[in-house]
Amino acid sequence: MAKENNSPLGDDSAEELNVVKMQNMAVRGASAIEAKLRWAIETGVYSHGDRLLPERELAASFKTARNTIRNALCQLEEEGLVVRRVGSGTFVNFIPKKPHTLLDLEESISPLQLIEARFAVEPYVTRLAAINATQNDLQNMDVLLNRLEACRDDKDAFTLIDGEFHEHLARCARNPLLLSFFQQINRIRTHSQWRASKEEILTPKQIDAYNAQHRSLFEALAQRNVAGAVQCIRDHLEKAKSDLVGADST
Repeated sequence: MAKENNSPLGDDSAEELNVVKMQNMAVRGASAIEAKLRWAIETGVYSHGDRLLPERELAASFKTARNTIRNALCQLEEEGLVVRRVGSGTFVNFIPKKPHTLLDLEESISPLQLIEARFAVEPYVTRLAAINATQNDLQNMDVLLNRLEACRDDKDAFTLIDGEFHEHLARCARNPLLLSFFQQINRIRTHSQWRASKEEILTPKQIDAYNAQHRSLFEALAQRNVAGAVQCIRDHLEKAKSDLVGADST
């Protein structure tokens, strides 16, 4: 007995609907495979110029139809991640972007962005310094601070010694990786963008204000006052940020 067709669409329409469903499944499958292949390309599993496996082998690997693989490769080709050459195969067409060099950063980082980076590093560095600084560290810091306080009329000398003071603070943290981060920050501070802002900011009155904050920070470190030292460096950075914003608006 023939099976009764209860579909309101009729035999032909039901068959067309099944075909559409199969096509939609293939599209979804192709998108998932395309995503996996894109991840492999962008993360370096495949290098630029590598030839991908033939469609037949990819289909076997993903346990899917060759047509699904073909659709996935077409998507990758549209994104420019692969090049398909008739008779030769499918080749990766992706060269990762090189990471920023320090010189690139020096050219692109603004003084305000530099202060923001210091906010991310220096408070915790200061916390560690308050815990780990030795008496010899504190003596050396006091010498630097005396030199800073002696150059209120020399903004170039102040800038140089200020960098030494803050790098010494980072050394007191006893963490080589954090020190390396801060040394990079310190190098960027010497870039021309910072020097231009320095001309606007570093009056003798402002240098005195910065040095008063330096002295408060030193005293908190000497007393092993962790919370006080961290608050001092935050206040110091807030002032630097406020001064930079004021200089940029003039």
